[in-house]
Amino acid sequence: MTTFEDRRKQFEAKFSNDQEMTFKVEARRNKIVGAWAAEKLGKTGDDAEAYSSSVIRADLTEPGDEDVFQKLRGDLPEADVSDTEIRAEMDKAFAQALDELGAG
Repeated sequence: MTTFEDRRKQFEAKFSNDQEMTFKVEARRNKIVGAWAAEKLGKTGDDAEAYSSSVIRADLTEPGDEDVFQKLRGDLPEADVSDTEIRAEMDKAFAQALDELGAG
């Protein structure tokens, strides 16, 4: 192999690893923010776990974070939780996920 081909393969491997880590961090963030929302909704035990899983699945709807925000916004009463609070919890959960997975 040439040096150029070696470098190309290294870049491809790094890109693949970065994409995998991004996916893991976002899934973990969604689980964390899903648990927060479940608590706000009064869910416990298996119901809370199921709700967190539904938040993780919601992130697969479209690229970006807006699908998760829209799920949370639709489920949480506007009188109790503002858009700003939801976005702040998503940011906080992302930072926690980074720490937990050692990606930060």
